[in-house]
Amino acid sequence: MTWADTAPVRVLADRRIVGLVAMVLALIGTALASIGIGARSIAPETVWTALVAFDPQSTDHQIIWALRIPRTLIGIGVGIALGMAGAVLQGATRNPLADPSILGIHAGAAVLVVIGIFIFGLTSFSQYVWLAFAGAGAAMLFVYSVASLGREGATPVKLALAGAATTAALMSVVSAVLLTSLNTLDEIRFWQVGSLAGRDMSIFTQVVPFLLLGTVLAFAIGRTLDGLAMGDDVARGLGQNVAVSRGLAGLAAVILAGGATAAAGPIAFVGLTVPHLARAITGPSYRWILPYSMLIAPLLLLGSDILGRIVAPPGEVQVGIVTAALGAPVFIALVRRRKLAEL
Repeated sequence: MTWADTAPVRVLADRRIVGLVAMVLALIGTALASIGIGARSIAPETVWTALVAFDPQSTDHQIIWALRIPRTLIGIGVGIALGMAGAVLQGATRNPLADPSILGIHAGAAVLVVIGIFIFGLTSFSQYVWLAFAGAGAAMLFVYSVASLGREGATPVKLALAGAATTAALMSVVSAVLLTSLNTLDEIRFWQVGSLAGRDMSIFTQVVPFLLLGTVLAFAIGRTLDGLAMGDDVARGLGQNVAVSRGLAGLAAVILAGGATAAAGPIAFVGLTVPHLARAITGPSYRWILPYSMLIAPLLLLGSDILGRIVAPPGEVQVGIVTAALGAPVFIALVRRRKLAEL
């Protein structure tokens, strides 16, 4: 192969790298905006001073470190987790509609968390995080098992239908519990719609190990996802054990989505739309889709959180509502432009 033959590939790789750098810078800028914008606007110079020379006597500095920085860090972590979970699920299942909410992962985590609060009186992240993981894993296993019934196996349509039915059934349980217990409703009402408000640094420090583990696992199977996305026969031809590969992908998605759901509640559409946006930029290789999803998703989540703070002052709209309002038309536009055919 000559230099002329490899030149277009090198140019594409260079563009992808430049794109990643640009998104990192955009994420830093969005994070700084998230720290400064809110019910009490804080000037950029005050934000910078608080970051490099904290003054405990300053009210603005206290707000930044006690409220804004934990909220921003959790938003970044949850965004990374949801974006990568959606990309992993879409690659592993060859389903362009796959994401934690559609495949029942969010609902499974939510139902066990609600039951834990209702029956056992759990109130902290460290108490119910394991319930979120257990519910997420059980729901995904159930959906995949149901979709696998029959000769055709777990086709994309069957996965979507099984996930939708499972999500509806589990959320009906959540609604039934909340209607019969005002205490549980008060404890979980902001968590249920997906929110970054009121989270402190302790939640971030507890969820980070899970998100790091899930992220490392997702990147480790990036090449495997390329094979799975081309079909089981191609994957086997490349020497992959399809069952093991899908199991690792499912484990990564459960760890990522379970941790994100436990920290911020079930936030929809981020994991669904972000991989398609990444794929439209990078092409079909998951070795590029994963890092792009890892950056686009927190940009979307933090941007939505900032928007939710400024559209209805002095209150705010929870981020899960904003992402749903933004994500639905974006996904419809992607479908209309036939981006799903690029999966």
